[in-house]
Amino acid sequence: MAVSFNTIPSGNGIMVPLFYAEIDNSAAFTPGNSNVALLFGQMTSDGTAEAEKPVAVSSAAMAKTLFGRGSMLVRMVEAYRNTDLLGTLYCIPLADASTGTAATATVTITGTASESGSIFLYVGGDLVRVGVSAKDAATTVATAVAAAVNAKGDLPVTAAAASGVVTLTARNKGTLGNKILIRKNVKGLIGGESDIQGLGVEIETMSGGATDPDIEDAVKAMGSEAYEYIGVPYADATTMNLFQDVMNDTSGRWGPYQMLYGHVFYTKRGTFNDLLTYGKTRNDQHATTFGLESTFGSWDVEALASLVARTKVFIDADPARPTQTGSLIGITGAPVGERFELTERNTLLQNGIATQTVVSGVVQIERSVTNYRVNKYGEQDLSYVDCETLFTSAYVMRYLKGVITSKYGRTKLANDGTNFGPGQAIVTPGIIRAELTVAYAKLEYEGIVENSALFDKYLVVERDTNNVNRVNVLFPPDYVNQLRIFALQNQFRLQYSEE
Repeated sequence: MAVSFNTIPSGNGIMVPLFYAEIDNSAAFTPGNSNVALLFGQMTSDGTAEAEKPVAVSSAAMAKTLFGRGSMLVRMVEAYRNTDLLGTLYCIPLADASTGTAATATVTITGTASESGSIFLYVGGDLVRVGVSAKDAATTVATAVAAAVNAKGDLPVTAAAASGVVTLTARNKGTLGNKILIRKNVKGLIGGESDIQGLGVEIETMSGGATDPDIEDAVKAMGSEAYEYIGVPYADATTMNLFQDVMNDTSGRWGPYQMLYGHVFYTKRGTFNDLLTYGKTRNDQHATTFGLESTFGSWDVEALASLVARTKVFIDADPARPTQTGSLIGITGAPVGERFELTERNTLLQNGIATQTVVSGVVQIERSVTNYRVNKYGEQDLSYVDCETLFTSAYVMRYLKGVITSKYGRTKLANDGTNFGPGQAIVTPGIIRAELTVAYAKLEYEGIVENSALFDKYLVVERDTNNVNRVNVLFPPDYVNQLRIFALQNQFRLQYSEE
């Protein structure tokens, strides 16, 4: 018998007439997009979710029930869903550390209002507008400010007033509460925001937040599920080293025994020198850290979630296209005059810190470089400089795995030149080579790779000399690149000379 069946027995294995048919989809493999995003973040005691357990989250409303209104993770989901409405999102919630402390800030009101007006108080990127009447005393205004803050139940802080002083307290304990920017009159006079005559409003920034949750068990909860875009709000060395081990190329999620792939995103707030120093301490191709100015308006965790969402939307559409110019919807950047300059951003990029810019008030991804800077000998290495290279690699490997496993999952192996009948479930190195060549051509047509002629020249497919059941392949793809720099010399004339 030449034809190899999967279910129908051969020869006289079945005697009852007449027609039997089995379905085989091995030659109809069609790759799909099932990439999943994952966010880590803290919940409050009001949330119904089980801490350190992955849960799918379809909407911000669902997140409020699962993680508690105003919690860090709810704020992250809201920021994420502003950009990615349809993508699959999972979250792993974390409870506050029992020994943690919550960050606080004070808004001190002094004097008496000599005119009616409004106080424009910003908690991160959210405006709290408080109406003030002429002759209102400081204690009256402070009470009104606290009430206005608490009326916005989705803010990441709560408020209490006493003797003209409003104390803002982060809903979640830990260091990330220190990153919530408290400001006033962000839009300035041109935006209709200014102080009220006779009334003083002095702000002491958020501080005192300490002790973040231990994330190790939550990371283990990822299990063997594939998460392509992973947002982690803690950019300390311990956490990043943990994920570097989880993602490693040998035994981790990028290793040959897991092949789960994925990329980890962080944000880091600080001065130019803070970020430069920090970038030099990291060297990890599976992580991208976006630098935020000290006065970046939105909360770091919200910017992180928005970055993950924007990257997912772009990469899901095409893993090889650059994510530059991607808008972070609903995210507020640093004020004009306080943003990193071109030379600073260029230096940060050279040292493993991804950058963002603000164009017409909209925060955009400038370049998503990875934390990878040098090879194992300490020499500068640009092979993993952009995260798109990693996403392209993952796409190609998943595609090839799908082609081979769907078509040759239950196949016999023989040498080239074996005289087997047509329809037999037998494959040879030559057949596999042809299959890989066709697959590469399809990838080239999709704009994922290039130079198919050279690929075919350097492709190696051979049967293992020590294991008759094994085929070894040297697969040498040439990934397409991204247009990053357009250089032009304007060699002008005042007048072309006639012949």
